Amino acid sequence: MIPRYTRPEMASIWEPQTRFKIWFEIEAHAADAQAELGVIPKEAAKTIWAKARNATFDVARIDEIERETKHDVIAFLTHLAEIVGPEARFVHQGMTSSDVLDTCLNVQLTRAADILISDLDKVLAALKKRAFEHKMTPTIGRSHGIHAEPVTFGLKLAYAYAEFSRARVRLVAARKEVATCAISGAVGTFAQIDPRVEEHVAKAMGLVPEPVSTQVIPRDRHAMYFATLGVIASSVERLAIEIRHLQRTEVLEAEEFFSEGQKGSSAMPHKRNPVLSENLTGLSRMVRAYAMPAMENVALWHERDISHSSAERMIGPDATVTLDFALMRLAGLIENLLIYPANMQKNLDRLGGLVHSQRLLMALTQKGASREDAYKYVQRNAMPVWRGEGDFQTLLKKDPDVKKHLSDAEIEEQFDLGYHFKHVDTIFKRVFGES
Repeated sequence: MIPRYTRPEMASIWEPQTRFKIWFEIEAHAADAQAELGVIPKEAAKTIWAKARNATFDVARIDEIERETKHDVIAFLTHLAEIVGPEARFVHQGMTSSDVLDTCLNVQLTRAADILISDLDKVLAALKKRAFEHKMTPTIGRSHGIHAEPVTFGLKLAYAYAEFSRARVRLVAARKEVATCAISGAVGTFAQIDPRVEEHVAKAMGLVPEPVSTQVIPRDRHAMYFATLGVIASSVERLAIEIRHLQRTEVLEAEEFFSEGQKGSSAMPHKRNPVLSENLTGLSRMVRAYAMPAMENVALWHERDISHSSAERMIGPDATVTLDFALMRLAGLIENLLIYPANMQKNLDRLGGLVHSQRLLMALTQKGASREDAYKYVQRNAMPVWRGEGDFQTLLKKDPDVKKHLSDAEIEEQFDLGYHFKHVDTIFKRVFGES
């Protein structure tokens, strides 16, 4: 985690103190269940809670113990015993380290997902607001980066809204899939611990029991979680790239907000650069990169190894923290985006009406021309306009082959910009409902 790209709420999930607090809660809830089953004294379970519920764990002390034991969970349990006293001998009865580590990780990932879902809601709210604001603002649609046919800027934002709506559904599903608990002991057989302990801990920690856990929770769950974060990051980048293009000097249809006192370049005082969008592109690359080790973590040896552990210590915090920052940056970017309808109209008019070529093609075929001939007639009048050698509508009116099929009035009719927007309401209802 880099402070520059870290928000406190998400970072706190991954802090050592939070991790040790979750470890303690897992152990203490397990002790409660063990006490109810008569495995340990009920007074011991009460003492464990009483002595350590509000404790601040000494991270430096745990690190000191781990330097000797070379085992993080044992180091924590040793420190916990220093706090709890003799009753600590009843902690971790029948459990293995993975019971604590895996259950804790899934608690952290579900909490992180809750923040990310909230972030997505903010992105969606910003997109919806600006989409309705520019629902009928004409702009040019581009394919291959080249002018194609007219769209509205509201539709551009509606595309993004629909995509992030799908992202939210996927993240909710990924959260559910990773929200499992394993308290099944060595190799996952429950030989040394009753399955009812797992059920109790799972409920207490807001999880569900893992149906079969070997000695670890299956990592296909985590692979799907991080893959989902990667897909969301790709959606972030897609929208960021759109804004980067629209801010180009030659286009300038939209622009990131440029605050008072902001500087765009150390050398050129006139610069206003799409730095937020470019930053989002870079952050998205990192979040996607974290998905690959999560997928490789699925293939563990037999009932357990720890080849996944080192990777997860990095990708867990880094992927969630980075995406959290990126989503909040994107929400702010959209909320404050400067939008220039006049430039959009100027760009629409730049090709002298060529964006209506398909309407001319269709009109000619409907009046009896073959598609091949109609295409030829329209294209031969379009190409000079590309070269700046005339006006499209004027050239069409002078073309004898075109005039065999279309009157001047019928040619002019094909240049109606509003024709392209007759189904915008339908699309908006599909995306946003009846709002």
